[in-house]
Order: sequence, then structure tokens, then C-alpha cells
Amino acid sequence: MSFFNQALADHAQNAAAPITELSGQMNTSPRRLSFTKLTQKAASEAAARHEMLYSGRVGGARAVFAFCDLSGLDLSGRSLNDADFTGAILEETNLAGAKLDSASFFGADLRRTNCQGASMRRCDLRGASLRGSNLIGADLYEADLREGTIAQKDRNGNLRVLQHDIGPSEMQAAMLNNANLERARMTGTMAVQADFTDAMMRGCKLVRANLRQAKLTGANLENADLSGCNLAGADLKGAILIGTRLDHVTLQGANLDDALTEATAGRTPADLPTPIEEMLEAHRSWAESDGREGRPADFSAMDLRSLTGLAHRTLTALIAPKATFYGLDMQGCSLQGSNLADTDLRSAKLMGADLRGANLSGAKLNYADLRDARLGPLLISETRLLPARLDGAQLRYADLRGADLRRARLSNADFAYANLGEADLRDAELSGAMLAGAKLPAHQSESLTAQAVGGG
Repeated sequence: MSFFNQALADHAQNAAAPITELSGQMNTSPRRLSFTKLTQKAASEAAARHEMLYSGRVGGARAVFAFCDLSGLDLSGRSLNDADFTGAILEETNLAGAKLDSASFFGADLRRTNCQGASMRRCDLRGASLRGSNLIGADLYEADLREGTIAQKDRNGNLRVLQHDIGPSEMQAAMLNNANLERARMTGTMAVQADFTDAMMRGCKLVRANLRQAKLTGANLENADLSGCNLAGADLKGAILIGTRLDHVTLQGANLDDALTEATAGRTPADLPTPIEEMLEAHRSWAESDGREGRPADFSAMDLRSLTGLAHRTLTALIAPKATFYGLDMQGCSLQGSNLADTDLRSAKLMGADLRGANLSGAKLNYADLRDARLGPLLISETRLLPARLDGAQLRYADLRGADLRRARLSNADFAYANLGEADLRDAELSGAMLAGAKLPAHQSESLTAQAVGGG
């Protein structure tokens, strides 16, 4: 814990002795801290020196903001990976879009801080107060959000707790919509009324966390550990709970409508009168012979998660509205002209798939891999083109690099934080589309944003 020693030596005006490992007798009576108040100029200069250090330039130095007061300052977009914010006050500080990977925020006060779109991978946020913080779209992969307490030895050798006005591990009313919390450690976290809408929380450790009245609509909690978690009154509508540990969980008043679990979602292949492999082969023959042989398959409202071997299949004009394809490998599939309205294709692998003229209106495609997918118009006759439909679809964090979206109907689609780099969006209809945090083709960024906002 040497960084605590350095931080106290440089910044804690009332420190009588260095912080040590928690051992010996603990005095739980909290002791107030005093902080070095930094100006915008001082903070910006420290950030600039930090950026010089990490770019290998002469004159660089690591940014140590431990036990400093940076409240209300603007550090948005700065590169501060590995910086030290131990015990610092960052109330209403602007860290939007900042690079903060592996930074230490142990015991820091981040109330109402703007961390929207910030990269905070593997950050140490133990004991940090995040009450009311804006973490929409933030990347918190493997971040440590467990409980934590800063303590100091007094003259008698006993440990005294040092704290801010708000207790440790607070995330009440924090906004984590679309945040990446995959494999984050959140044991014991207090996240009452926090908003985790559509957050990626696969493998997240939430043992004994308090998520009372939290909003987890559409959140991906696959293989997460929620043992002993308080979810009373929480909204888990449409959440993914596959492989999720729910031992001794409090679910009183929780909304679990449309949550995706190991339980079947609608009909399954076992309910079909014909083995599904035979149906798929008959569909292939039908599609390749222009209807002269075989017969079309209808998988409407079916749970198809048990299927394997779908990659590179010929599934042209497939009828499968409201079907569940969650996480399936469908790379290179021929799905042109298919009816896939309101389907669940979250985390599906559709790289290089042919979806020309497909109807994907209202479909869930969050985190889907659509690299180089063909979503342009389908030529029906010499005079008729059938555009692909993705109106009202959810494509948050979808990977659409190199995808062909010419003439696609994308009105009211949600592309928040999606990667549209090198995608072809010529003549696409984007009225009302959500592009917040999305990576757009450089030469089309301004015009696409204008279309989405202006409706034309």
C-alpha cells in the first residue's frame, strides 16, 4: 500500500503517520480529512505532465491527486491511465471520455461526477462514493467496486477510519446505462435506485449487493453472481439471467417480465413435428430451387438457442419473427429477405451474414457482431428494390464495421456506442435514430448526426 504513504506525505495535511495494512486494534470513530484544493490550471498541468510521461516525452510525471479537492474541475478527454485519485474529492468533476484505465479511486468522492463514456477498465473504486454519478456508456471492465475503508494509525498505534461525508461503496441513483461492467467486482455495493439499463454485466460479482429498486432493464447478467443480493422492487424486465447465481436473493416486488433464463422462451425445436435438421435442409432446397423443391421453414416465436451449425447456412426468406437467437453463431448465413422482426439476436455472431432486404424491425441486436454484414437493398426485379428494415431496432454496442447499410430503414433505431466505422450508410433513413457515443464513418459523421436529429 505504498501509494497511500506517498499520497499522505504529499497531500494529507493532518496525517500523523503513514497508512498501513489493516491490523491491530481499529478505532471506528471516523476522522475528517483536510484536502489540498486544486485550481483548474494546476489540475490541467498535472494531467499534461502525466500524458507526457506516458507518451515517453521529457518532463513527464505521474499524476498524483490523492487527497486533493478537484470538485467542479474539467478533466474530460484527458489520458490519465494509472493516475492516483486515492481519497480525492471529485464531486461534479467532468471526466467524460477520459482514459482512466487502472487508475486508483480508492475511497474517492465521485458524487455527481460526469464519467460518461470514460474508459475505467480495471479501476480501483473500492469504497468510492458514486452517488448520482453519470457513468453512462463507461467501460468498467474488471473494475473493483467492493467495499473499502481508508484507515490511519494514531499515536497509540490504533487505527482510525478516515472518511468523507458519505460512507464507502455508495452508488445510489448512479447512472450506468449501457456501461460495461463485465467481470467487475461489486460485492457489498450499495446501488439503491441505480440505473443499469442495458449494461453489460457478464460475470459480475454482486454478492450481498443492495440493488433495491435498481433499474436493470435489458442488462446482461449472464454468469453473474448475485448471491444474497437485495433486488426488492428492482426492474429486471428483459434482463439476461442465463447461468446467473441467485442463491438467497430477495426478489420481493421485482419485475422479471421477459427475462431470459435457462428456461425456454416460447416453443422449442422439440415441439416441432419434424426434426429441425430436416426442416433446415428442406428450407435450403426450397430457397436454392426457387420453390420447386423442399418447403419453407417457419420458426416464429421459437427458442432456437440450442441450435448449432448455423454458420454459413442458406436460410433465405426464413420466417422467424419473435424468435430467440441469443448468442448463436450465424456467421456467413444467407438470410436475405427473412422476416426477423422483434427477434432476440443479442450477442449473436452475424459477421459477413447476407441480410439484404431482411425485416429486423424491433429486433434486439445489442452487442451483436455484424462486421461486413450485408444489410443493403435486395433486388426483387429489374425495377424493384427491397430495403433492409431495422426501424426501432436496438443495436447498442453492436459491431457494424464495414457493414453495408445502403438505403436501410434505420428510423428510431438505437445505435448507442455501436461501432459503425467504415460502414456504408449512403441513402439510409436515420430519422430519430440514437447515435450517442457511436463511432461513425469519419467522412459522414456530421451529416449522419444531422439526419438523425433533423429527420432527413
